[in-house]
Amino acid sequence: MAALDKESIEKLLKQPEGQVSIIELVKGIIEFAYVSRASDIHLDPFEDKLVVRFRIDGVMHDTFHIPKSIHPEVISRIKVLSGLRTDEHQVPQDGRLQFITSDSVKFDIRVSIVPTYHEENTVMRLLIQEGQAARELETMGFSERDLKVVKNAIAKPYGMLLVTGPTGSGKTTTLYTLLKKLNQPEVSIITIEDPVEFSLEGVDQIQVNQQTGLTFATGLRAILRQDPNIIMVGEIRDEETAAIAVNAALTGHLLLSTLHTNDAATTLPRLLDMGIEPFLIASTVNIAVGQRLVRKICPVCKEEKKYSVSALETLGSAFPPGTITADVAFYEGKGCKTCNNTGYLGRLPIYEIMDASDAIREAIIARASAADLKAIAVHEGMTTMLEDGIRKATQGLTTLEEILRVIHG
Repeated sequence: MAALDKESIEKLLKQPEGQVSIIELVKGIIEFAYVSRASDIHLDPFEDKLVVRFRIDGVMHDTFHIPKSIHPEVISRIKVLSGLRTDEHQVPQDGRLQFITSDSVKFDIRVSIVPTYHEENTVMRLLIQEGQAARELETMGFSERDLKVVKNAIAKPYGMLLVTGPTGSGKTTTLYTLLKKLNQPEVSIITIEDPVEFSLEGVDQIQVNQQTGLTFATGLRAILRQDPNIIMVGEIRDEETAAIAVNAALTGHLLLSTLHTNDAATTLPRLLDMGIEPFLIASTVNIAVGQRLVRKICPVCKEEKKYSVSALETLGSAFPPGTITADVAFYEGKGCKTCNNTGYLGRLPIYEIMDASDAIREAIIARASAADLKAIAVHEGMTTMLEDGIRKATQGLTTLEEILRVIHG
């Protein structure tokens, strides 16, 4: 079947009840999501309809309205494709399917179905590996100082590299990029992930399975008996995993993982909250990376943006003094067919990287607050996420409004 465009799918949805091909509809929605560069497809049920929404560049877009009468059939079709029980409607189910587009592009989709007040809803994460393998550390958008800090950290034979940020901030991509840099024939790399999102050649990847008791903690214990040099733990979620991870870093392993914290400085007090002794944190953490994803300006409709005096004053109050002035050029996308009139196309990360210097380690042992740790790091040359965002805005990569949206909400 040829790929369906938006108009074809909408025409399909207007057909009389009983004449809509559910197989064609589901395939068309997934393929259109792929063409639209969506990372996720949400099928949200309401009383009188099923709303299909795409997450594109981190922002949700209402895309289609499916008649309520075929809602159960659409969900059943997705369950069949992902190997889930079609007769179960009262408990959450997770699955996975492989999709092949009309032009033979193959990728996996992670499926989550949960019961809601208006019947079941579905979220599908498109795990598109295209371009993932080609990503290099040097093209990740690090400043010269940050790139040097990261390279020094991964060159050490042991210790912890922690990447922090909210869900959907690109932490896993950063970890995979670091693993790709570290992946050499002379080292053994093992990961424990929930789930395994992308296949890495030359790396042994283990997927968490709660039903069989394979958690991050039990998996990490097993990994330590597998003689690895480098370990990647998808996320440090609890005290047990944190304790085993720190022990692994102490005993000669390089360990990469993620934490859910707001910034790099909060990472270290978060480990304290998990019951890790300050001297152990100071002995094991090499760097903490805080990151977010911001939308990139569409290169097709990009143009310089002129701010009024009052707008500059308003923006100036939200950014560090002296960074937003009339003589600094900023840009925006006016909106065009390429970017679907949003002015943005794709995303890029903004970072802050805290190096565990001697001063930072002493502050950790003294149980310093996140604010104190951040002040020390900035004094030693750390660029905050806000400052990195401004740097990328002045380079014409993103907008000031997008930086504020992502960092300040």
